[in-house]
Amino acid sequence: MSTIPLTKRGAELLKEELHRLKSVERPSVINSIAEARAQGDLSENAEYDAAKEKQAFIEGRIMELESKLSAAQVIDPTSVDAEGRVVFAATVDLEELESGDKVTYQIVGDDEADLDNGRISVSSPLARALIGKSEGDVASVQAPSGIREYEVIAVRYV
Repeated sequence: MSTIPLTKRGAELLKEELHRLKSVERPSVINSIAEARAQGDLSENAEYDAAKEKQAFIEGRIMELESKLSAAQVIDPTSVDAEGRVVFAATVDLEELESGDKVTYQIVGDDEADLDNGRISVSSPLARALIGKSEGDVASVQAPSGIREYEVIAVRYV
């Protein structure tokens, strides 16, 4: 199994979700199943079916999180020394050349990507175009509206 890159923050979020699923959600759904069983005939018991379905989802998510965390390569952005190049976990200030719009993104793992909060997946077209670039370089990205060019204004490891 290959490693899955995660920032320190992303790994913590996955651990918190795993803990919540195991300590809160799993016991809750087990209670729901027990209550539904107590109502008698399970063949036409919608609460029982819903609880079993929710249990299957929770167990699947627990297995997925445990697998990801066991294969995780946790990277602390503050300990990265990439000599000013854009790498995983770097925070990049960009200027879109055509419009002049300025944006800031942190390049993170797939599970922690959140565009609204300025975190883009390392596998996104923009991140792939930025990897290896330095301050002053221009990255071209194929977007649905055509090719967009971004100038790297600054690269930070925070």
